[in-house]
Amino acid sequence: MSAPGDSERPGASADAASIRLAVVGARGRMGERICALATADPRFVLVSRIDREEPAREPEPSASEPGLDVIIDFSTPAGTERAIELALARRAALLVGTTGLDATIRDRIAALSARVAVLCAANTSIGVAVLGHLVSRATELLAGWEIDIVEQHHSRKRDAPSGTALALAEAVERGGAKLDRGRIHAVRAGEIVGEHTVQFAGPGEVLRLEHVAIDRALFAHGALRAAAWLARRGPGVYGVAEALGLPR
Repeated sequence: MSAPGDSERPGASADAASIRLAVVGARGRMGERICALATADPRFVLVSRIDREEPAREPEPSASEPGLDVIIDFSTPAGTERAIELALARRAALLVGTTGLDATIRDRIAALSARVAVLCAANTSIGVAVLGHLVSRATELLAGWEIDIVEQHHSRKRDAPSGTALALAEAVERGGAKLDRGRIHAVRAGEIVGEHTVQFAGPGEVLRLEHVAIDRALFAHGALRAAAWLARRGPGVYGVAEALGLPR
């Protein structure tokens, strides 16, 4: 994903220890981990924990209150809409980790990017970001091979295929091949955190590139790393790879 520039966001504090953060979806699995890590992270001041189903555990910032730098959203589509409204009102950068968003919400996020820095991350893992690069390169090198993506998650995950699987399909397309949606296979079972395999099948051989998430904390760490970077950017749409310090 491209951005219009790398200018720092006007009004953002120059002190990395003073990044003021709000988390939408704070009662979810990811939200709780992000809040716990942010509380212990000297880069951040956790201003607000916001959940769609009940009042914020800490007062939700009003539109007139200054000082909010970045919002992290790991919630539901309704929660993402709330995060968009807050980002617009507070002129805060927005990192969206919620997946399964419809075209209307994606259009609202695109419009928001004209005002603030925005990053939509189907996955905030460094390993997955590297996997995307490897998939694109392998697609270039293995022209004509059959490609399948298999993704596995816990049985409570609602969207299928996962946002990460769709992002890997985009990586295939960047490598010069078109991946039919029928070649993305979703498994929902047990307590699987997240596994993604991209398989290349050619004459007499098979190559598999795989990422296995062992602990959800890795996504929370990646989200905070990306959010700290995003809080310093000017308006625009940014990619998770550049936010995590990887080449585009």
